[in-house]
Amino acid sequence: MSPARPGCRPRGLEAARILLDLPTPPTAVLASNDVSALAVLEVARERNLQVPGDLSVVGFDDIPEAAHVHPPLTTMRQPLEEMGRVAASALLGIMHAPNRVPERLELPTELVIRGSTAARK
Repeated sequence: MSPARPGCRPRGLEAARILLDLPTPPTAVLASNDVSALAVLEVARERNLQVPGDLSVVGFDDIPEAAHVHPPLTTMRQPLEEMGRVAASALLGIMHAPNRVPERLELPTELVIRGSTAARK
């Protein structure tokens, strides 16, 4: 993914460059979202690092592009549509009963293992 492409934020590329240029760079990166993970993949290519041989990369969200990059990105899939429905329902509940104590809600996530991760050598 190049810096000029939509969705790849320059800050993610900058952070990935700083991380991968450390004197002892990491062997694995767990990014807070897939866009940041894609930036790590791009910088790894710039540094001639093999993913997953030299570096394992995991994202979070499972955006459509995650399955179509090389190597395909291992990621945590979130139930985005269900999250939207639950959030809208919670908001309506608060609007109808503003003094009601909010409840904690947890929705399942799923680890989607693809080609960007491997066991450490």
